Amino acid sequence: MPQRRLTLNTVAYSPPQAGGEICNPHSERQSSQTGIFPNWLEHFGLPPLPPYIKRPPEPADCERYQTVYARHPGSLAAPTAGLHFTPELLAELERVAFCDIVKLTLDVGLGTFQPILADNLSEHQMANERYNIPPETAMRINQAKSSDRRITMVGTTVVRTLESAASGGEVIAGEGVASLFIYPPYRFKVVDQLLTNFHRPDSTLLQLVAALISWDLVNEAYGKALEAGFCFYSYGDAMLVL
Repeated sequence: MPQRRLTLNTVAYSPPQAGGEICNPHSERQSSQTGIFPNWLEHFGLPPLPPYIKRPPEPADCERYQTVYARHPGSLAAPTAGLHFTPELLAELERVAFCDIVKLTLDVGLGTFQPILADNLSEHQMANERYNIPPETAMRINQAKSSDRRITMVGTTVVRTLESAASGGEVIAGEGVASLFIYPPYRFKVVDQLLTNFHRPDSTLLQLVAALISWDLVNEAYGKALEAGFCFYSYGDAMLVL
């Protein structure tokens, strides 16, 4: 499950009342200006709501649009599959279902939301997403795989991270970047099961799900979701792929 952090590498201009400007990190003004950016976001930023929620963002959305295990402020978006968990549910999974829960840190980036515009999937380029896999997390995942225990991942960004960090069938601990675009056919090295929200049809995320379970099962699952009136995107429903 991902924790989140923020890396500033862009240019943004704040409104006059915010009293500052964020510059490119290579700019001479960067060191004196970047400190105000998190405060500016806290004061002026609004959580992104999906289009089917017909109201402006409310203060409570700042709490709802956050995973209970997040530790580092930032990231361009919440890892939305994790929004379905509460501290009580996580504790029950460990106590009743005997699940071992391990965590990693990643920066959800714009590449996660960039639609596929290329006619050929091999021509689509994923933007880098930074991650940090603690040694204990890598060790416990590798031990589970060697013992034929099933690995359930929460969210497509976690899948991309661990598949990017896997070498020779084992997850390598440490910092890195995930730029892997997973689409059919792809041979997975780590993931066995996946909890994921329902995604847009033109998204790289849906391609990843199809690579895991096939387009036939994706179409069947999405057909039932549409019939039942399930919601998509950030505040949407989720499915467990077994």
